[in-house]
Formats: sequence, C-alpha cells, structure tokens
Amino acid sequence: MSIISEAFSAWRECRAEYDGTLYTQYEAAEAATNGAMLNARGREKGIDPFSLFMGNETRALAYASEELVEHWAQHQRITFAKFERQWQAQREAEHLEDAA
Repeated sequence: MSIISEAFSAWRECRAEYDGTLYTQYEAAEAATNGAMLNARGREKGIDPFSLFMGNETRALAYASEELVEHWAQHQRITFAKFERQWQAQREAEHLEDAA
C-alpha cells in the first residue's frame, strides 16, 4: 500500500469514528436541553443546531442556547481537529505497544 493510500485510509477511519462521536454528542445535548439548543438569534437565522457541533467555537457560542452552553461546560464539545489529535495519539501509542 502506498503512503498516500495508507494516509487516506487512516483519515477515513478517523473520520468515521468522529462521525459516531459527533452524533453521540448531538443526541446527548438534545436530550439534556430538551431540544432547546439554539438561542433566539440562532432560531431567527435558521441555524441548524447540528452545525454548532462542527464549526468553530465562536460561531457555536454565538447561536447556542444557555442550556446548550451549560451542557458543553459539563460535556466538552469535541471538534474534528481535537478528535483527530486524540485519535492519532492513541494510534501511535498502540503502534508503540505492538512494536514492543
């Protein structure tokens, strides 16, 4: 397998795992906020609440309801960049264990 093929394969694996995490985060927040995830400004602009879990923090906080912000204070909002770093570190640790 070429280096680029291996990299794309790893990225797809990471992305698939993140997608599962993303949906889990969303469903937990939806339950915790009783579906009230947008503030008035977010509702007026027709923001998709799901998009708050993927974008940057400034945008997410600009449109998130108080309930959602409180939920994130207790349950960290995990962006793909953060997840990818954690995923890569875990993968590297597993490779080191396998090599030992």
